[in-house]
Amino acid sequence: MKKALCTLSLLLPLALFAGPVEVGQPLPALTLKDQHDKAWQIEADTKLVLFAAGRKASNLALAVLSTQPKDFLPQRHSVYLADLSRMPGFVTRTFALPSLREQPFRVGVSLDERVLADWPAQSDAVLLIDLEQGKVSRIRSAATEAELRAALGLQP
Repeated sequence: MKKALCTLSLLLPLALFAGPVEVGQPLPALTLKDQHDKAWQIEADTKLVLFAAGRKASNLALAVLSTQPKDFLPQRHSVYLADLSRMPGFVTRTFALPSLREQPFRVGVSLDERVLADWPAQSDAVLLIDLEQGKVSRIRSAATEAELRAALGLQP
């Protein structure tokens, strides 16, 4: 019995890591925290995931989203996910998280590099993962403010 419990306890953390993101497949479930350390997940009715996996991508997302009303993302059934795992802990705690806490919208935050290891990532572009009924229908990227604004249906 102890051996079985020990084996199970070793496998449980693996369930927290998201699988690969592939067109035609369900988006892997994520259980993360937001910038305020509250539970965050991608809801079933989500249509778009904005994913920033690097500083330049995050700055791009913030440049566009910070100028929008507080309910901009929820109204569009969209969420913003930032992978901060590659950042040194000191930088994350001292600069990145405080900056995100100032934003009027929620941001899902990954601090563990294993959680999103199988997700497509571009450090210099925001990935836009389109969903239809929980399945990935398209993956595209935006490397400029103009591209991101256009992808979000905003004026240039």
